[in-house]
Amino acid sequence: PLSTRVRKVLATEISKSSVNAALANLEDNQINNIELVRLSAEELTQALNGVREFRRLANIDLDSYKFGTVFVDPPRAGMDSDTCELVRRFDRILYISCNPETLAENIRQLSDTHQITKTALFDQFPWTDHMESGVLLERKSV
Repeated sequence: PLSTRVRKVLATEISKSSVNAALANLEDNQINNIELVRLSAEELTQALNGVREFRRLANIDLDSYKFGTVFVDPPRAGMDSDTCELVRRFDRILYISCNPETLAENIRQLSDTHQITKTALFDQFPWTDHMESGVLLERKSV
């Protein structure tokens, strides 16, 4: 599993049913280095900025994480400007997108600090116009 390649993961998801499914998956696969919290991107931004405290994060020490990479899979509308500002803090951004237009717009917003180093396309829905794009952006050298 990918989780064996990292020390610790903080994962967030807004959908309660998706959180429950992911928690069951973690248990079934005996993965114990991932903390999963039901938070929106906006709420995570507030928590990381120290603007607001959340009961759902009460047992999680955010300072114990070495946040170097962020994995984002936004809705078709892409990341809002606050989320773009949040992910800009990370050295590596792994961005999965189902909408090439909003992906391109978000990459433009991040292009002053990050550059594309790898890309991949996934045809998960054969015989349709839909595809998933994966882009790895890494912080530019100063």
